[in-house]
Amino acid sequence: MTLPATVAELVREFRASGRIVIVGASLAGLRAAEALREAGFTGSLTVIGDEPYEPYDRPPLSKQVLKGWVAADHTKLPRMREVDAEWRLGVAATGLDRAAKQVCLADGERVPYDRLLIATGTRARQWPNAAEAALHGVHTIRSREDAAALQKELAASPSRVLVIGAGFIGSEVASVCRELGLPVTVVERGAAPLVGALGGVIGEIAAQLQRDHGVDLRCGLGVSSLEGDSGGHVRQARLSDGSTVDADVVVASLGSIRNVEWLEGSGLASGFWGLGCDAGGRAFDINGVVTDSVYVAGDVARAPHVLYEYQFLAMEHWDNAVLGAEVAAHNMVNLEPRYRPHLLLPGFWSGQFGVNIKSVGVPPFGDEIVFTQGSVAERRFAAAYGRRGRIVAAVAFDHGKWLEYYGQLIERSGPFPPPPPGWDQPSDSKPMPAEFPARGAPGAAPDVVLTGHDPSERTAEFRPRRR
Repeated sequence: MTLPATVAELVREFRASGRIVIVGASLAGLRAAEALREAGFTGSLTVIGDEPYEPYDRPPLSKQVLKGWVAADHTKLPRMREVDAEWRLGVAATGLDRAAKQVCLADGERVPYDRLLIATGTRARQWPNAAEAALHGVHTIRSREDAAALQKELAASPSRVLVIGAGFIGSEVASVCRELGLPVTVVERGAAPLVGALGGVIGEIAAQLQRDHGVDLRCGLGVSSLEGDSGGHVRQARLSDGSTVDADVVVASLGSIRNVEWLEGSGLASGFWGLGCDAGGRAFDINGVVTDSVYVAGDVARAPHVLYEYQFLAMEHWDNAVLGAEVAAHNMVNLEPRYRPHLLLPGFWSGQFGVNIKSVGVPPFGDEIVFTQGSVAERRFAAAYGRRGRIVAAVAFDHGKWLEYYGQLIERSGPFPPPPPGWDQPSDSKPMPAEFPARGAPGAAPDVVLTGHDPSERTAEFRPRRR
């Protein structure tokens, strides 16, 4: 009688001879590959990416690259160690056959795996009218090519730049334009810039910041159409109130779309929300059952967070991609009880109009805000967000050195308002509504339906929503 292998023997065998495929050759994919080798995985490792380049850093694209300080092709991410992988670059994954454990590629090839990491990230949402989006001078910014093309046009001193959308990317682009001395108009459907990420109270501060730097900021409006000249170059935008803006460069900053279309039919819990997974990066199938061989990391992942009532969060931040990839890689080459959770406290930073904006936690989870340090008038302050008497996030304008203090309070489920650090307190530190916009359900969301009557056959499937 052959005795079953021990957990340690199974782990050793897989690390030596297993096949791991990573789909997504950006930050999360690279760091996962490095972490796998660091953890002792010596088996077959394949990294698939739809762009023809080795992994590169995206945050500089909307900052240093647009200013002309750094060339777009000089943003390659540093390698922390050799990964000894087969890099399949410039070919997209088009499907996933979980029964056969194969990734289907655009060139017709099928790549087998024993364990798979999905790190396909997001892409920029395009201007919805295809003919208008094809006009010369209309841009989005996500890739190296996007940044290089936009930088070239900004360097040519256009008469006016129109930025559609005042989230972080749109606001950073507007800031670069003003640094370059270019006239810029920003059109934002919301009540203020950054309102979705930081709420209306901070949004009003950001709005005044833009206007003080010469931005023609128009909030509460949309862009109805873009119009070009006889040569096919954009020249004008018509707004929802009937007014027009003359511009020969337009940047559509309309948010991101998670790259999950290639997973259709795979039976995974993927959709506009991303790909659902547990706190250890193991993907859920459509029934909400955790998988054994498919993992997810980076911007495309949506996982429950223990500090936020176990709500599923998708965190499009640099450190989430790095740490999430490291956790997923560790769990791919281990078994229980050695699984690790990904318990990152989210954080981000943005530089715009001479101000360093940093945040820790999840501001939209809060419904109240209180200024805790510094001066709003000087745009040098810290503020905390609260929910049900607990601090859940903090934001700082040129006051980032204090975020570690607030982060520790958040991790300990500290009270809201938080205890003052002892100095630099504003004269008015009274909590107020944070003024986040109401969140509606996306209209194109699919229905999930249950099929079968016998308990052993009962399952779920996606069904497109009827219009």
